[in-house]
Amino acid sequence: MVFVEPRRILLVEDDPNDVRLIQLSLSQYNFINQIDIAEDGEQALVYLHGQNGSPPTNPLPRLVLLDLKLPKINGIRVLETIRNHPRTSKLVVVVMTSSAEDRDLEACYEFGVNSYVVKPLNFEEFLEVTRRTGTYWMRINQIPRSLAIE
Repeated sequence: MVFVEPRRILLVEDDPNDVRLIQLSLSQYNFINQIDIAEDGEQALVYLHGQNGSPPTNPLPRLVLLDLKLPKINGIRVLETIRNHPRTSKLVVVVMTSSAEDRDLEACYEFGVNSYVVKPLNFEEFLEVTRRTGTYWMRINQIPRSLAIE
């Protein structure tokens, strides 16, 4: 059985400015106690699935915030791999990207993304969108009991 750490987020983002803004906007909430960072798609998959036959060292996060334009393995391939792996197939994945392209949106929904959010360019709007996204997926959205740990 796979369990999710209910107060943990995996942020998959290569832009240090976006990482800092997302951390800033979510740090005030007591329902999040850990934001882990993967700077590229390969790091994200090692975090979630382990490496070279070794199991992962981290519990699954409740939420993955995934950028699309990543080094090594792009976000769409990361999403596809998450959905095709039994350990992570039901994991909540929200794409947060600067891309508003229809082909990216279509591909993400084809691979089962839970939500697709385009990052606003305005600083205050960016913070607000991140706060709302975090609040919804970490507090309001329910996950199956079979995934949850106390």
